[in-house]
Amino acid sequence: MTSIPGYRLGDPTLPASPVSAAQFEELKASLLFGPSDVASLKRAHDLLTPQVEAILDVWYGFVGGNPHLLRYFSDPKTGTPVGPYLDGVRKRFGQWILDTCRANYDGAWLAYQEEIGKRHHRIGKNKTDRVIAAAHIPMSQLLALAIPISVTMKPFLAKSGANAGDVEAMHAAWTKSVWLQAILWARPYAKDGDF
Repeated sequence: MTSIPGYRLGDPTLPASPVSAAQFEELKASLLFGPSDVASLKRAHDLLTPQVEAILDVWYGFVGGNPHLLRYFSDPKTGTPVGPYLDGVRKRFGQWILDTCRANYDGAWLAYQEEIGKRHHRIGKNKTDRVIAAAHIPMSQLLALAIPISVTMKPFLAKSGANAGDVEAMHAAWTKSVWLQAILWARPYAKDGDF
């Protein structure tokens, strides 16, 4: 674990994910996510590590440029963005990029995806950072953001100097992983038996 506040990947006190190993394997199969994608993500890790802050600048610019997204990070009474919340999320988001590229999708990782999902849902929103901001992010927005987080990564992969075929493979793997995680994050939104 890192010293990033609220970062809990590998925390043995996190409850296990309710998604079984079999369900997880089926989900990966449905997303066409396999060993070649894991290898591509691991190749992307070293290429993206020096670019994490630039990637976050793009993503934060996107959220900040869309008032309907910025409100999830803002005080519901004043509409003012909550700086400490944005800062805390940014640190975890940067680590998330690296964790995604490490592609070590084991039980500890799966448990943390459940935790991340809860942090977007009203059952856990704002608790990690102890802030007053919007109390819930709708599942529609949670899933919709998989697209900008996927599309905007390709230029950073291309900037690394990798050949076009490797860039395509790394970008496809990144996109599949982002969708895999967004689907897992949506699990707390589903009624029992509906996921």
